[in-house]
Amino acid sequence: MRRRDFITLLGGTAALWPLAAHAQQSTGTRRVGALMNIAENDPQARVWASAFEQGMEKLGLKPGHNLQIEYRWANNDSLLKRFAQELVRLDPEVILAASASSASALQEATSTVPVVFMGTSDPVSRRLIASME
Repeated sequence: MRRRDFITLLGGTAALWPLAAHAQQSTGTRRVGALMNIAENDPQARVWASAFEQGMEKLGLKPGHNLQIEYRWANNDSLLKRFAQELVRLDPEVILAASASSASALQEATSTVPVVFMGTSDPVSRRLIASME
């Protein structure tokens, strides 16, 4: 994995800090969705998932203990849309979007579930956010 990709992935994890802080106060299991824009059998898929899980563990959230991560792996737009809708139906507290394409699919699928996205250099022009202010 390229260093820049790894840093970007961990940056997305850092954005979930408020969820982790809340989880440390609660004894329940937290549910997080993750919409990844690669196929599950891609060699990078396990690297991305491991980096995300390690980042969450540093925040006090451990998969299988107090954290349930629902991954969906999609390497084309039709799968992104289908899996975005599927993740929203699972009612997670937040969803990680691993790319601008996955963030766009989630934006179409929900306006109520918070989406943390990474992997886009210009979220304003992609209409993921209104401004950088």
